[in-house]
Amino acid sequence: MAHYQSVGSVPSKRHTQHRDPDGNLYYEELMGEEGFSSDSSLLYHVGVPSAIIGAREWELPDLTTVANSPLTPRHLRLHDLFPGQGWKAVDAVTGRRLVLGNADVRISYAAAGETSPLYRNATGDECVYVEAGTGSVETVFGDLAVGPGDYVILPRATTHRWVPSGGVPLRLYVIEANSHIVPPKRYLSRHGQFLEHAPYCERDLRLPAHPQVVDEQDVEVYVKHRGTGPGGLAGTVHVVPRHPFDVVGWDGCLYPYAFNISDFEPITGRIHQPPPVHQVFEGHNFVICNFVPRKVDYHPEAVPVPYYHSNVDSDEVMFYVGGDYEARKGSGIDVGSVSLHPGGHSHGPQPGAVEMSLGIEFFDELAVMVDTFRPLELGEAGRITDDGVYAWSWSGRGARS
Repeated sequence: MAHYQSVGSVPSKRHTQHRDPDGNLYYEELMGEEGFSSDSSLLYHVGVPSAIIGAREWELPDLTTVANSPLTPRHLRLHDLFPGQGWKAVDAVTGRRLVLGNADVRISYAAAGETSPLYRNATGDECVYVEAGTGSVETVFGDLAVGPGDYVILPRATTHRWVPSGGVPLRLYVIEANSHIVPPKRYLSRHGQFLEHAPYCERDLRLPAHPQVVDEQDVEVYVKHRGTGPGGLAGTVHVVPRHPFDVVGWDGCLYPYAFNISDFEPITGRIHQPPPVHQVFEGHNFVICNFVPRKVDYHPEAVPVPYYHSNVDSDEVMFYVGGDYEARKGSGIDVGSVSLHPGGHSHGPQPGAVEMSLGIEFFDELAVMVDTFRPLELGEAGRITDDGVYAWSWSGRGARS
């Protein structure tokens, strides 16, 4: 995010001495992207940020995937993953379960009741959508209070942990990139300011509170990094001599932030608008869009639901989080469902949905969409939650071999 911030105690000039009241130097750390050629921030630590006193392997959750073969659309029921009170023993890092993935992006789901370990994703940015529940994301930059509808953007290698609250599951839809996740370039000026046509702007972003200094020793930090495991990933637990939350101040243009889906201003028109008007973020080889409650097409002969379309370059993933999705009526899809419409299959409204939508002026629907430009494979959570019948819902007939 090219949106400069300065929080806490920083020196008047970068890379100069910065001391505590007793005269001890703080340790300056540059956290930057693309080898000193893109956004960065400077953080000032009480302790040495590079210090570790131990390391061991961390066996990552199951990240194996299988091809979507034979090629079919899928309906996945994510609320089946954490039945009963099972969520109470789950945390948002070690308990997340892989739904779909490819070489560019992984989509996981967790219903968490436990505080997660300190965690750092060293492979790419994370965009986490809070479906339900409340809590906080404690980060080296400071804390973010989060609740339903929040997107939380966590830059690569940001040390953080998830702390649920309220006695109900913190339901998280986790989009992990192997790249950075940023607002679409077309929404920004060449200097990085949101333009007038963008459906959200800087005022809608929530930044972390003042960073905290935690006085603890011999603390574990779970690190996901490149390796030789499934998806080219591996895990390590570092033991650090003092708590990584020891920052007295920071400044720059790289930091975690939250954005609530209710602050997205929908773009509408007289006739049906294509999915790019719903875009909220982008990463390498994928985009993130959201469908929010909105006035729909107002041409006197408009067809409000989408036309049938074959995304020949994309797989389309829809996570349904609220309202009543007009185009999917009759398919079994409900809140907590994910639909996968793969490239090579023409998809669109369910039978009868077009006629039922005529004359409707407002859609009360809420969904998060990820479009990828490489095929997605099914993770273990995707495989076990597939309803097995969605592919035949347009024909009203069962499968034929």
